[in-house]
Amino acid sequence: MTFYAAVRRRRFLDLPPSNERHFDVAREARVLARCHWQTERRDHPTLVLLHGLEGSANAHYMRGIAGKAFKRGFNVVRLNQRNCGGTESLSVGLYHSGLIEDPAMVIRELIDVDNLRSIALAGYSLGGNIALRLAGVWGESAPPQLHSVAAVSPPLDLARAAAAIEWKSNWFYQRNFVRDLKGRIQLKARLFPDIYKVDGLNRVRTIRQFDERYTAPLNHFRDAADYYHRASALRVVDAIRVQTLIITAEDDPFIPVASFREPPVSTNPRLTVVITRHGGHCGFIAPRDGDDDDGYWAEDALVDFAAARVQPEPRAPFHVQR
Repeated sequence: MTFYAAVRRRRFLDLPPSNERHFDVAREARVLARCHWQTERRDHPTLVLLHGLEGSANAHYMRGIAGKAFKRGFNVVRLNQRNCGGTESLSVGLYHSGLIEDPAMVIRELIDVDNLRSIALAGYSLGGNIALRLAGVWGESAPPQLHSVAAVSPPLDLARAAAAIEWKSNWFYQRNFVRDLKGRIQLKARLFPDIYKVDGLNRVRTIRQFDERYTAPLNHFRDAADYYHRASALRVVDAIRVQTLIITAEDDPFIPVASFREPPVSTNPRLTVVITRHGGHCGFIAPRDGDDDDGYWAEDALVDFAAARVQPEPRAPFHVQR
C-alpha cells in the first residue's frame, strides 16, 4: 500500500487557485506556502499541512487533504519545508526531521498578522514528527488558537526508523530517498559553494550516512545519533497538551510500530492513537464508499478530527471504523 498510494492515479476535489506566500522563519531562511483562503478567512478555521521527506506542498496527500479540508470550510496552508518545492535558493540551511521553528513561526504569523483564531496542524511522515515535536515542545504554552494536531505515519523514534529503512527489504525506498537527498545537495552546492561540499557524496548510500555527512553538522548536531535522539518526537509527546490524532500501521515498512506503544504515547490522554493492521507508510486506502469517497481514509480522518475540535460544543469521542 505504501507504493500503491504514491503512484495510483487519483482525482482531487476542486480547489481555488493557491496564493503563494513567503514566510521569513529565520535569518537567511524563507519558506513558501501555497494558501487556499475562504472568502472571509478570519471566520474560518485554518489547517496548516506539513509534508514528508523529500516531498513538497504538491504531494498527492497534501492536495488530497487540502481539497477535503477546504470543502469542510477550512482555510488551508500547504507549507513547503525549507528547500522543498523548488525553493532551494530561499534558504541557506537544510530542513530536517526536528525543525519545529519553521511551522512555529508560520503559525505565529497567522495568529499575529492574519488574526486567525482557530488553527489545526497536521503532518505526514517527517512532517508528522515535526508537528508532534512542536506540540510537545510547546506543551502548556501552545497558543490557544491551536486546537488540534494530527500526524500520519510519523517516525516517532528516528533511530529506530533509520535502522528499519536499512533492512534489505527496504532497499527500494532507501535508494529513492538517498537519490533525491543527494540531488538536493548537488543543487545547494551550486547555490552556496562555500557551505555545501560534494566531495565524497558519491559514497553516501544510506540515509544514516547522509545524516552523518550533511544533516547533523549543518544543523549543529554532534552526529547522526545525536540528531536522531534530539529530533525525535517520542522524547516530548508526553508533554503534548493539545488534542492530537496519530495514525500508523503495523505493516509500515520502515516506521516500527513499537514506538507507538511506548508509555510516553500510551499514557497521554490527549493522544488518540489509531494503529491499523494494514496501511503501509502514508498509504491507508480502503474501498470507496460512495462517489464522494476516494478511499484515502486517513486524509478524511485527519480532517474529521480537526473539524470536531473546532466545534464550540462538546463532541462525542473520535473513532475510526477501519
